[in-house]
Amino acid sequence: MDYRDEVFLQVAELLSISKAAERLFISQPAVTKHIQELENKLDIPLFERKGNRIYLTRAGKITAIHLKSIKQQYQELEFELNQMNNTYKGKLRMGASSTITQYVVPPVIAAFHTRYPDIKLSLLNGNSEDMTRKLLNNEIDVALVENQDTHQNIHYIDFLDDEIVAVTNPKSLYARRRKVFNEELLKTPLVLRENGSGTLEVIKKAFATNNLPFDEMNVILQLGSTEAIKNFLSDFEGISFISEKAVKKEIHRKELVKLKTPTLSITRQFRIALRQGPEMKLSRLFIDYLINYNF
Repeated sequence: MDYRDEVFLQVAELLSISKAAERLFISQPAVTKHIQELENKLDIPLFERKGNRIYLTRAGKITAIHLKSIKQQYQELEFELNQMNNTYKGKLRMGASSTITQYVVPPVIAAFHTRYPDIKLSLLNGNSEDMTRKLLNNEIDVALVENQDTHQNIHYIDFLDDEIVAVTNPKSLYARRRKVFNEELLKTPLVLRENGSGTLEVIKKAFATNNLPFDEMNVILQLGSTEAIKNFLSDFEGISFISEKAVKKEIHRKELVKLKTPTLSITRQFRIALRQGPEMKLSRLFIDYLINYNF
């Protein structure tokens, strides 16, 4: 790949000349010049302008797909050549759901970096639905997700067990009782994660299995992060369902109380998601490290 190809891929991803220029540390006229040179070389327009925005043409979309594939092959080439010298170099783009990003994967990434300091890692954060979309769009190489849905173009590998538990603040009525039964849950005030969250998807499926229609439950609020929910719980006369890994410290410090749910169990697997097809060797290196990590 030459530099024009890289400039094109940045503009194609951001759909902005100015943002691409900032990311590449070059001027906007330089970005425009590189795009025009590539269009002249291919003899076809790659972008079209509508008002103040730019969009990929059909040719631009095809070019982006192929150049992303070529870029990945170059990275594979560099990685394999470095391995011949017993060195590990390259770039790995990862994405992870919010719970995994905050409470699971940071020590793994730190240890992986110590073992392979010349491998550059980047980590995007969002809900599981966001990460699946970015994986399919080739914006990341590996996704770590917490949902149970499957996609025909994605291969999944389980890497860690998780349990979703009911929690409340120590001053609430529910904390004094220490347990909550299924028949009470329809009326119990709940604060839960937002739509698109893998945690919410798993909770909905568990509720449905236990004849608890989600639409009939007393969901007071849905929030975009587990940290926001934990803060909200401090003055909330109700409960939430959260990954046990996310509330371990708060339960130990008695800032939150874990409730028993004798008739409801919510378990899941955190999963590695990869696009179907040839697997990048650098991705496999990280996956093997993650699977064998001593959590």
